[in-house]
Amino acid sequence: MSATLSPVLIVEPNDAVRHTLHDAVGALADVEPHREFGTARARCLAGSFDFLITNMRLGAYNGLHLAYLCMAGFGTPRVIVYTDARDPSLAREVQRAGAFYEVSACLPITLAGYLTGRLPPRDRREPARPDRRRQTRGGRRCWDRHLVDENGLITS
Repeated sequence: MSATLSPVLIVEPNDAVRHTLHDAVGALADVEPHREFGTARARCLAGSFDFLITNMRLGAYNGLHLAYLCMAGFGTPRVIVYTDARDPSLAREVQRAGAFYEVSACLPITLAGYLTGRLPPRDRREPARPDRRRQTRGGRRCWDRHLVDENGLITS
């Protein structure tokens, strides 16, 4: 499949996680990986990309700095900010910034849906509600539960 999106920026300090995210969407988009805030910031200022996918924790900075910078008039890309553990207060902050919030363990599974689906103008999910995928009753998303172990880590 050829890339239909302009570059997708992935900002993740951890090499293994960055490669996992790249592998998850490499066939769908032209992925431009960044390890550090500084290089990602320079790329955000240059503009012309559809998605920014960033870890909330980027050393002395955080992913929201990049989200605000990218959405401040540089083509208004869609932004996904993720954290290692579910945090409702951070999720609300990400949503107030106009970005989508995700937990890193789920991101390799859900990322293709973000890139190819029709997203609403804003993340409408309620951060304080538990993730339905973690419940034992099943449901339409129960298919991906087998991919995440009891510690929230992706299994192979």
